[in-house]
Amino acid sequence: MRKRESQAISPELHVAIADAGRNARIFEPVVAGVIETIPFVEVLRPGLLVMSAAGAARYFGGMEIAAERLIDAVSVHGAESSIGVADQLFTAVTAARRGQIVPENGDAEFLAPLPIAELASEPSLCAEDRGDLVDLLYRLGIRRIGDFARLSPADVATRFGADAIAAHRVARAVPDRPPSGQPLPPDLVVEHQCDPPVDRVDAAAFIGRMLSVELHAALSAASVACTRLIVTAKTETGQECSRVWRCAEPLTPEATADRVRWQLDGWLTGKAVRGVGDRPDSPIVTLRLEPVEVVDSAALQMGLGEVGLGGTDPEGAQRAKRALMRVQGLLGGAAVQVPIRSGGTGPAQQVTMIPLGDEQVPDADPEAPWPARLPQPAPAVLMSQRVQITDPDGRPVRVTGRGGFSSEPSTLSWGSRSWDLEWWAGPWPTDERWWAPDGGGPAARAQVLLDDSRALLLHFAGQGWSVEGVYE
Repeated sequence: MRKRESQAISPELHVAIADAGRNARIFEPVVAGVIETIPFVEVLRPGLLVMSAAGAARYFGGMEIAAERLIDAVSVHGAESSIGVADQLFTAVTAARRGQIVPENGDAEFLAPLPIAELASEPSLCAEDRGDLVDLLYRLGIRRIGDFARLSPADVATRFGADAIAAHRVARAVPDRPPSGQPLPPDLVVEHQCDPPVDRVDAAAFIGRMLSVELHAALSAASVACTRLIVTAKTETGQECSRVWRCAEPLTPEATADRVRWQLDGWLTGKAVRGVGDRPDSPIVTLRLEPVEVVDSAALQMGLGEVGLGGTDPEGAQRAKRALMRVQGLLGGAAVQVPIRSGGTGPAQQVTMIPLGDEQVPDADPEAPWPARLPQPAPAVLMSQRVQITDPDGRPVRVTGRGGFSSEPSTLSWGSRSWDLEWWAGPWPTDERWWAPDGGGPAARAQVLLDDSRALLLHFAGQGWSVEGVYE
């Protein structure tokens, strides 16, 4: 229901606005209470933390006893909790929502009957667009995680993107990355000596943002990205407060700064925890960020479409534009061009290249009707190279005035090599520029499949064939 409609029915309704800082502040005493029971935990987000189950089970004498102790530790702070145990992290989080202990090696069996939407239920463990993938799978008839898991990895990798491959591994309960992605390069720890000491959240958050930028500069220089980070604050009296943050995807400077701010907000304004000393007992004099798990920087590398001029990342788009403008200043105005959608029948005609900074006006209206427009999918590679098509008797194959082949295609010759045609479709006539002096004669396009499994788009004009595109 809409908010106004709900409030009309129930005037006493209270609407709580999402506030990550508030959540972190409230959750911090809970984390501190859990640490009293199990020393080492990792915070995925405010409200969700994970830990090694094997050590806790050995220490307390059983998994059920350890779970009861954790629930008791949380309830002291007036909060309810639910515990989940499994071999893999995603399965454990899913089991926690149901308060279940998954038997050893039973992750795949536990996940199989669950709705496919569960793959996108935890934002800290999946990509931002996981919901689009789940929606697509549902429309394809894949309603359960087990149905998705039964698909072959090759089919998933061929049809979907990188996040679908990660989701498929989760559905199959494939072991996740180890606790440390790779050995840590030296000199990645950054810290700041606060002079004067700080005891306000806004001042500490400003320092945290500055440290985040410095940390990611060091990470970039080492060609790595951080996926698990320790935030440490030291006070005037020598007390140290530390917390580990773990993320499904490599941290960006902005994401790092947010987590530092949330943690400082929880420390400086949260309630003190008896016997833990988690809240600083005096102003902070040292703030330190220490990566404890890194991956190759390629994990953070975004495609040009994600950071390009039309991408969804505004900051990345600005960085890309500044870099392109610098290249343009060095090489000239026409040296950097950007593609825009245009109108036409062939794939090359449907793209107009415009110098960066010029008004983006296409050569032809893309929304106008183009009766002979080539259907999707478009070729992956565009080119224009002359080829020859011959029939089984070795005679050249042309397009007749009625739009058909002069004889059945059999062989394609490209340069000094020849291929047999396994399959062909077309020709599709294209009546273009019939009024121009150079526009006379039949023109058509055809698709062919060579005996080496390559698919080509061919264009016939001026009594000859040329390769217009290659499909992948």
